[in-house]
Amino acid sequence: MFFADIEFGEALLVAFEVFFFVIWIWILITILSDLFRDHETSGWGKAAWVLFLVFIPFVTALIYLIARGGGMRERAIKAQAEAKQHMDSYIQEQAHSSPADELHKLQELKEKGALSAEEFDTAKAKLLS
Repeated sequence: MFFADIEFGEALLVAFEVFFFVIWIWILITILSDLFRDHETSGWGKAAWVLFLVFIPFVTALIYLIARGGGMRERAIKAQAEAKQHMDSYIQEQAHSSPADELHKLQELKEKGALSAEEFDTAKAKLLS
Protein backbone atom coordinates (compact mmCIF):
# COMPACT_ATOMS: atom_id res chain seq x y z
CA MET A 1 0.00 0.00 0.00
CA PHE A 2 1.47 3.26 -1.17
CA PHE A 3 -0.62 5.56 1.04
CA ALA A 4 0.23 3.68 4.22
CA ASP A 5 3.90 4.63 3.90
CA ILE A 6 3.33 8.39 3.63
CA GLU A 7 3.54 10.44 6.81
CA PHE A 8 1.78 13.75 7.40
CA GLY A 9 4.92 15.83 6.74
CA GLU A 10 5.51 14.12 3.41
CA ALA A 11 1.88 14.61 2.38
CA LEU A 12 2.13 18.29 3.33
CA LEU A 13 5.30 18.62 1.27
CA VAL A 14 3.59 17.01 -1.75
CA ALA A 15 0.66 19.42 -1.33
CA PHE A 16 3.06 22.41 -1.32
CA GLU A 17 4.86 21.05 -4.38
CA VAL A 18 1.60 20.67 -6.29
CA PHE A 19 0.52 24.15 -5.18
CA PHE A 20 3.75 25.76 -6.39
CA PHE A 21 3.65 23.78 -9.64
CA VAL A 22 0.14 25.04 -10.39
CA ILE A 23 1.22 28.61 -9.61
CA TRP A 24 4.25 28.19 -11.89
CA ILE A 25 2.05 26.99 -14.76
CA TRP A 26 -0.32 29.90 -14.12
CA ILE A 27 2.58 32.39 -14.28
CA LEU A 28 3.83 30.88 -17.53
CA ILE A 29 0.38 31.04 -19.11
CA THR A 30 0.00 34.65 -17.97
CA ILE A 31 3.39 35.61 -19.40
CA LEU A 32 2.75 33.83 -22.69
CA SER A 33 -0.72 35.31 -23.11
CA ASP A 34 0.65 38.78 -22.38
CA LEU A 35 3.53 38.22 -24.75
CA PHE A 36 1.27 37.28 -27.65
CA ARG A 37 -1.26 40.01 -26.77
CA ASP A 38 1.46 42.65 -27.20
CA HIS A 39 1.39 43.96 -30.77
CA GLU A 40 4.43 46.18 -30.32
CA THR A 41 6.87 43.29 -29.83
CA SER A 42 8.18 41.76 -33.06
CA GLY A 43 7.89 38.11 -33.91
CA TRP A 44 11.61 37.62 -33.30
CA GLY A 45 11.32 39.21 -29.88
CA LYS A 46 8.42 36.94 -28.99
CA ALA A 47 10.35 33.91 -30.23
CA ALA A 48 13.36 34.89 -28.11
CA TRP A 49 11.21 35.29 -24.98
CA VAL A 50 9.59 31.89 -25.58
CA LEU A 51 12.99 30.27 -26.22
CA PHE A 52 14.41 31.65 -22.99
CA LEU A 53 11.23 30.69 -21.10
CA VAL A 54 11.73 27.10 -22.25
CA PHE A 55 15.45 26.80 -21.50
CA ILE A 56 15.94 29.21 -18.56
CA PRO A 57 12.41 29.43 -17.19
CA PHE A 58 12.78 30.87 -13.68
CA VAL A 59 15.26 33.62 -14.50
CA THR A 60 13.44 34.56 -17.70
CA ALA A 61 10.07 34.73 -15.94
CA LEU A 62 11.49 37.01 -13.26
CA ILE A 63 13.16 39.24 -15.86
CA TYR A 64 9.94 39.41 -17.87
CA LEU A 65 7.86 40.32 -14.83
CA ILE A 66 10.35 43.00 -13.77
CA ALA A 67 10.96 44.48 -17.21
CA ARG A 68 7.46 44.28 -18.67
CA GLY A 69 5.23 43.97 -15.60
CA GLY A 70 3.79 47.47 -15.85
CA GLY A 71 2.74 46.95 -19.44
CA MET A 72 1.08 43.64 -18.59
CA ARG A 73 -1.61 45.43 -16.60
CA GLU A 74 -2.22 48.00 -19.32
CA ARG A 75 -2.51 45.35 -22.03
CA ALA A 76 -4.89 43.30 -19.89
CA ILE A 77 -7.10 46.34 -19.24
CA LYS A 78 -7.08 47.22 -22.95
CA ALA A 79 -8.06 43.65 -23.89
CA GLN A 80 -10.90 43.67 -21.34
CA ALA A 81 -12.14 47.03 -22.63
CA GLU A 82 -12.14 45.73 -26.21
CA ALA A 83 -14.00 42.58 -25.15
CA LYS A 84 -16.57 44.70 -23.30
CA GLN A 85 -17.01 46.95 -26.32
CA HIS A 86 -17.57 43.94 -28.58
CA MET A 87 -20.06 42.45 -26.11
CA ASP A 88 -21.96 45.74 -25.77
CA SER A 89 -22.19 46.17 -29.53
CA TYR A 90 -23.36 42.56 -29.90
CA ILE A 91 -26.05 43.06 -27.24
CA GLN A 92 -27.26 46.27 -28.87
CA GLU A 93 -27.30 44.56 -32.26
CA GLN A 94 -29.36 41.68 -30.90
CA ALA A 95 -31.73 43.95 -28.99
CA HIS A 96 -32.74 45.80 -32.19
CA SER A 97 -33.49 48.89 -30.16
CA SER A 98 -33.16 52.30 -31.75
CA PRO A 99 -33.56 55.70 -30.06
CA ALA A 100 -36.96 56.02 -31.75
CA ASP A 101 -38.08 52.75 -30.15
CA GLU A 102 -36.88 53.94 -26.77
CA LEU A 103 -38.75 57.24 -27.16
CA HIS A 104 -41.90 55.32 -28.07
CA LYS A 105 -41.54 53.17 -24.93
CA LEU A 106 -41.00 56.27 -22.80
CA GLN A 107 -44.11 57.88 -24.31
CA GLU A 108 -46.17 54.76 -23.52
CA LEU A 109 -44.93 54.79 -19.92
CA LYS A 110 -45.84 58.46 -19.63
CA GLU A 111 -49.34 57.83 -21.01
CA LYS A 112 -49.87 54.95 -18.56
CA GLY A 113 -48.84 57.20 -15.69
CA ALA A 114 -45.71 55.23 -14.80
CA LEU A 115 -43.54 58.28 -15.58
CA SER A 116 -44.17 61.88 -14.65
CA ALA A 117 -43.62 64.66 -17.17
CA GLU A 118 -40.34 65.61 -15.46
CA GLU A 119 -39.06 62.03 -15.50
CA PHE A 120 -40.08 61.71 -19.16
CA ASP A 121 -38.23 64.92 -20.08
CA THR A 122 -35.11 63.82 -18.16
CA ALA A 123 -35.07 60.38 -19.79
CA LYS A 124 -35.74 61.90 -23.22
CA ALA A 125 -32.89 64.38 -22.83
CA LYS A 126 -30.55 61.61 -21.71
CA LEU A 127 -31.59 59.42 -24.65
CA LEU A 128 -31.13 62.18 -27.23
CA SER A 129 -27.80 63.40 -25.88
